[in-house]
Amino acid sequence: MQQKPLAFRMRPRTIEEVVGQQHLVADDKIIARMVKAKQLTSMILYGPPGIGKTSIASAIAGSTKYAFRTLNAVTNNKKDLEVVAAEAKMSGKVILLLDEVHRLDKGKQDFLLPYLENGMITLIGATTSNPYHAINPAIRSRCQIFELKPLTADEIKQALLRAMADEERGFGRDKIEISEEALQHFANASNGDVRSSLNALELAVLSTDRDEDTITHISLHTAEECMQKKSLGSDKDGDGHYDVLSAFQKSIRGSDVNAALHYLGRLIEAGDLISISRRLLVIAYEDVGLANPQAGARTLAAIETCERIGFPEGRIPLANAVIELCLSPKSNSAISAIDAALADIQKGILGEVPDHLRDAHYKGARELGRGIDYLFPHDYESGWVPQQYLPDRLKHKKYYVPKKTGKFEQALAMVYEKLMRKT
Repeated sequence: MQQKPLAFRMRPRTIEEVVGQQHLVADDKIIARMVKAKQLTSMILYGPPGIGKTSIASAIAGSTKYAFRTLNAVTNNKKDLEVVAAEAKMSGKVILLLDEVHRLDKGKQDFLLPYLENGMITLIGATTSNPYHAINPAIRSRCQIFELKPLTADEIKQALLRAMADEERGFGRDKIEISEEALQHFANASNGDVRSSLNALELAVLSTDRDEDTITHISLHTAEECMQKKSLGSDKDGDGHYDVLSAFQKSIRGSDVNAALHYLGRLIEAGDLISISRRLLVIAYEDVGLANPQAGARTLAAIETCERIGFPEGRIPLANAVIELCLSPKSNSAISAIDAALADIQKGILGEVPDHLRDAHYKGARELGRGIDYLFPHDYESGWVPQQYLPDRLKHKKYYVPKKTGKFEQALAMVYEKLMRKT
């Protein structure tokens, strides 16, 4: 029979064997305390792939000695849930790991809820999606929600060394020599995904010939070949995508060039030019705005250049745009002004358009008082004449509050303040 993958074989059997996630499984932390007290509640574990959701579920089952079953909310049907429920009735309790729990349909959910209520099934839902966005409230309200974090390089190295030393499940019976550089590469290049690093280690061991002393030597070159390129946490369907975009914009808003280039690099590696383009244009007008109005046009030009020449050269105009946006003076006066105006409109604070501003281009308009007494600014030497434009209800309202962070808006502010004094 074919041997199961190393990552599967090395899954922890008890809570004590879990690598990482110490904010949940350390002696004094919540999951460890639940296991010790034998007072398990249903829970949802969420986080990126390969960081230990299934491992923690199996470790909980191993530590408590309850029956443990694994289903998938998409591929398994209601009959599969009925089998688990029947076992729960026989044994008193079953721990059910339900992968992709955010995809649970209403029929399966309605069947499962009574068993969660009476405690016969302890649900451990696993998902890469934020449960507050993706999971039905009926399930979510019956579960504790725990966020899992990507493992550190040191924690992944610990898992790798354990796999190499374990004679029963790992490579402890083999003669393996791995360079420190190779070990470090497995730990770093996996981006916190322990399953990915274990898969790469296994591939390196199985694909490398032994020398005359039957020793397998794993070099950095071998590690680089076997360590498949890891997703950088900005996949278009997951939380990581939005987290990176959020950090990207906030870094530019905060004028941190190095952080902004880092997040730009992650988005480029993910090949997500659409999100990069949209976010850069939003930043140019939302965060830089009137402090450097030419930044918007130059940002658009950089994006169009990138689209025309493609990657990898496209990274250059994008970097130009990011650096300029980072180091530009910042002003959010335009977005604040339009949002303030919209807020009044949405509250119903409108008022009638003043009669002298109304359309007067139709027969009978004058008889209705439309357009009478309108003063045409171009008839005046300065091109401006004081008159009321806002409805009576809003005639003293001021939505625009200039920020004098750039020379352009300083000039606008001077004109604005002068006009406000004359009005």
